[in-house]
Amino acid sequence: HKGIERLALANRVDLEVARLGLAATAKAYGLTDATRTLTDLEVIAGAEVEREEEDGEVETSISPQVEFEFVIPIFDSGKARMRKAELSYLQAANVLAERAVNVRSEARAAATAYRSSHQIARHYSDVVLPLRRTIDEEALLSNNGMITSTFDLLNDAREKIGSQLEAANAKREFWLASAGLTAAIYGGGSGGGGAGGETQIAASGGAGH
Repeated sequence: HKGIERLALANRVDLEVARLGLAATAKAYGLTDATRTLTDLEVIAGAEVEREEEDGEVETSISPQVEFEFVIPIFDSGKARMRKAELSYLQAANVLAERAVNVRSEARAAATAYRSSHQIARHYSDVVLPLRRTIDEEALLSNNGMITSTFDLLNDAREKIGSQLEAANAKREFWLASAGLTAAIYGGGSGGGGAGGETQIAASGGAGH
């Protein structure tokens, strides 16, 4: 899931638009020199920097960064006249951080659905349908030898059709999950992805069949 999160944080169009919006907010408030950076997770967790006044200077501790990060610059000059602008910016930064955290969650959920549906569809393709074909072939041979009744043969045929329908539905769920994963990585809404994302998906651990 970490690879999927990283892809989503790097490629989501709505997240990039929100990031640019935050930068515009900083510019509008006249904030030019970021004193530190926090990840979206740190902002949401309410991480606070430890500052100490020594000889009239502000010392700022650096928060540790996670393996895959969505970095948000933070402005904290310590100047009273800038405090209102900095707080307003921080509110906007929290909105961006919340969006990034949601993107992480959407990416993880989409990846889980993709892998689960792939396993089910693969099971039907590799196990259920071949087994069904073998059963049908044996039943047909038995019928030709007058061992199996026509009723049993028709019942087997009905079960074969049922298995094929279930396999087709499993494949449909897989492709829907694939589209959902593409949407989670690039944007476009839940389940609203399209062709073109399979290369990224395969690189993240998925496989076709």
